[in-house]
Amino acid sequence: MELRHLEYFVAVAEERHFTRAAERMRMAQSGLSAAIRSLERDLDAELFVRSTRRVELTDAGRALLVEAHRTLASAMAARDAVAAVRGLLRGSLTVGSEQCLGVIDLPPLLASFRRAHPGVEIRLRYAGSGQITEQIRQGRLNVGFVALPGPPPDGVRLLPLAAEKMVLLCHPGHRLAQRDNVDLEALLDEDFVDFSTDWGARRVNDQMFARAEAERQISVEVNDVHTLLDFVHQGLGVALVPAPVTRKPHAKGLHVAAFAVENGPSWQVSVAVAAATPPGPATKELLRMALPHHR
Repeated sequence: MELRHLEYFVAVAEERHFTRAAERMRMAQSGLSAAIRSLERDLDAELFVRSTRRVELTDAGRALLVEAHRTLASAMAARDAVAAVRGLLRGSLTVGSEQCLGVIDLPPLLASFRRAHPGVEIRLRYAGSGQITEQIRQGRLNVGFVALPGPPPDGVRLLPLAAEKMVLLCHPGHRLAQRDNVDLEALLDEDFVDFSTDWGARRVNDQMFARAEAERQISVEVNDVHTLLDFVHQGLGVALVPAPVTRKPHAKGLHVAAFAVENGPSWQVSVAVAAATPPGPATKELLRMALPHHR
């Protein structure tokens, strides 16, 4: 089994199409198809179900995809480690982040990293914290900036950055806009605007209501902060959000109330890395810059 064959396999698995995968790898489709057939012979298993429009992974293909990501990540880490011994920081660094974390400002952080280490290619992906930690576990991301309540998922280590309180946002004409503090009981009959279940803030809210054995009505579910604020501005629901969201210019005009509840919810922002494999040189350097106390 050759590393390049695993790279071709990952490209086909992610593109779900041989032609697009060949274009991505900058090679002829016939050569890509031949490499996949060779890999299937080596493994004595079919990896894809092929059709005229797209391809799908078989059970064997899905199993291989997880290990292929890990193997390629380990190979890249090995090359980076050798370069580091030579006094060079090269290779690639794939970073994931949830939107609008507030406690970390990624653009200047990554810009400073790029200036200090121009030989490292940086790729940034935005997604929910759940998806980011899953990609960390699979070896598809080197590092992630996430907001997750509770213990880390299997295969992931969380390095705490900061914690923020959850607060209430509502339209200035809402009945709760006259209050500086609200509790859980005041929210039981409200319609909510909230993030999708993959976001850290949504998980904090869901766990809090579950602990209280209380139900709530989520009328609008969104996947970005500005859309959430738009719906609250229109009076279509209230929102429980991390405090940094209220400091965004788009939140201007909305009423903010403290959320007064015993052992109230906390929104914990952390850096996520793989638990089983040590971080490569580029990841270590980014951690040093993001977490000055980290060694």
